Amino acid sequence: MSTHIDTPRTTRPATLVEEDVVTTVTGRRWLAVTRLAAGFIFFWAFVDKLFGLGYSTPTERAWINGGTPSQGFMKSDAVVGPFKDTFAGLASPVTDWLFMLALLGIGVALLLGIGLRIAAVAGSLLMLLMWTAEWHLQSGSTNPLVEYHVIYALVLIVSAVLLAGDTWGLGRRWARLPLVQKAAWLR
Repeated sequence: MSTHIDTPRTTRPATLVEEDVVTTVTGRRWLAVTRLAAGFIFFWAFVDKLFGLGYSTPTERAWINGGTPSQGFMKSDAVVGPFKDTFAGLASPVTDWLFMLALLGIGVALLLGIGLRIAAVAGSLLMLLMWTAEWHLQSGSTNPLVEYHVIYALVLIVSAVLLAGDTWGLGRRWARLPLVQKAAWLR
C-alpha cells in the first residue's frame, strides 16, 4: 500500500498583485501617489527639455530648437569630480536620444503603472550616472551619499517591488498580458 501525501494548494492567484504585498488600502494609495508624483517628475523633465517651457530649459535650448539635453549637462561645470572628462567625452547626439528616451519611458511607465521593473532598472542607472556626474563625495556637497538622485532611485525600486502600478494604474491589466506572463521582468 502506497502512502500519498497531499501537498497543500496555495490560495494565491497565478499573478501576484499589490494586495498580496501591501495589505492596507491607505498604504496602496500612498504608494500610488508617490509613483504618480515620480512619474510626473520624469515626464515633466522630458516635456520641458523637448519644448523648452522656460522652467529648467529655456525655449532657445529646447531639443526641438536644436538644444542638446544631455550634452549641455555633460559638458557643463555641473559635472565635477574624477569622471568629468569621461562624461564630456561621451556627450553626443546619441546620449541626447538615450537620455530623452529614458525620461519619457520612465515617466510614462510610472504614470501608467506598467513596466515598473524596467523603469526601476533604467531609472536607477540614470540616477547613478547623474549622481556620479555631480560627484557628491566632494567637500561642499549637501550630503555626500543620500541626495535626490538616490531618493528617486529608491522610489522607483519600491514602486516596482511593491507593484505600485496596480492602484490607480494599469499594472493589473499589464500583468495579465500573455507576453508579460511569459516574461515576468516586463512586470
